[in-house]
Amino acid sequence: MAGDDNEVAGRRAALRALLLRPLLTAEADPEALVLVRRHQTELRAWLGRETGWRLHVDAETARLFKTAPTLDDGTHPARGKSKEPFGRRRYVVLCLALAALERADAQTTLGRLAEEVLNAAAEPDLAFPFTLDSRAERADLVAVVRILLGWGVLRRVAGDEESYLSAAGDVLYDVRRVVLAALLTGVRGPSTVTAGTFEERLAALAEELVPDTDELRNQALRRRLTRRLLDDPVVYYADLDEAEHAYLVSQRLAITRRIEEMTGLIPEIRAEGVAMVDPDDELTDVRMPEQRTDGHVTLLVAEYLAERGETARAELAAFVRKAAETHKSFWRKGVTEAGAELELLDTALEKLSALRLVEVAPGGVRPLPAIARYAVDEPTIRERATS
Repeated sequence: MAGDDNEVAGRRAALRALLLRPLLTAEADPEALVLVRRHQTELRAWLGRETGWRLHVDAETARLFKTAPTLDDGTHPARGKSKEPFGRRRYVVLCLALAALERADAQTTLGRLAEEVLNAAAEPDLAFPFTLDSRAERADLVAVVRILLGWGVLRRVAGDEESYLSAAGDVLYDVRRVVLAALLTGVRGPSTVTAGTFEERLAALAEELVPDTDELRNQALRRRLTRRLLDDPVVYYADLDEAEHAYLVSQRLAITRRIEEMTGLIPEIRAEGVAMVDPDDELTDVRMPEQRTDGHVTLLVAEYLAERGETARAELAAFVRKAAETHKSFWRKGVTEAGAELELLDTALEKLSALRLVEVAPGGVRPLPAIARYAVDEPTIRERATS
């Protein structure tokens, strides 16, 4: 029995590792990779059946080829070393750097990579305004390189990116092709896509064939819903189409039970939707509640919205400004300076949006149903029993 329990625990730990980091490498994740390799047969079968995701495992890497449930969610951007979210320019530089590395030798330098990116950006078909003349543009390239180092695509051999930023030196890297080859995910190859606009090309990359039998259509529904329950903080019924809604309502106990058995996530089923909650608080890139100033501000804003409902942004800024005065002895320096409340509010709303707790519009902020868990009731004081 203990052996069976160990197998279940190992298989669960392996899948959790893949959900947290869909690309594992022997260098960065040796223990997790060993677990995945040990349980790859069961993992591949479960993932194929329940999600349709493909799992590739070799001696150096384990790659879970996930597909995004939706194509319009910008609440979980890539982030650099300073946690600053990637913007459009950094994403373009990342794509150009990957294309350059595909053609690179076994080793390359940051200077050589920069030259290749500049040449690609200047191609007539792209004509992307990127020159590396400013420190900000060099910082964008360095942020991209550090992402690639974190993924294991590059391995630093000599030098330092900071010296490149100050134009004082260069950096030498190994290019790890086995990891580079595992990055691209999607249903079809980009070279086969002929659609016109960016949105159409993106949709074509992720497009899946429409099943032509009831059994296959139900399988596709189950896979789509399981993906969302594994990826999204909460799945609201209002966000599903009619077929998805009907299937989840009728099959939610079976679907959530299979996820719970395989991952340890616990289903929280409410009238508005379903969330798979991690009791270990590991499978998330955004935590709440969180310590320090930003975490406290986010919790206070969530409580405020849970009680008040839809609120104008100006009103929320005034609330944060008042909270900063109240808590300034505990929060970081500068929170009471003019305009500081806007930065604090932006950070809080970014976290709440990523957790599907609010929707931010130009005119205000609308709380979503799951934010109700952060509402604070008045305390109930019971009289002490007397003998």
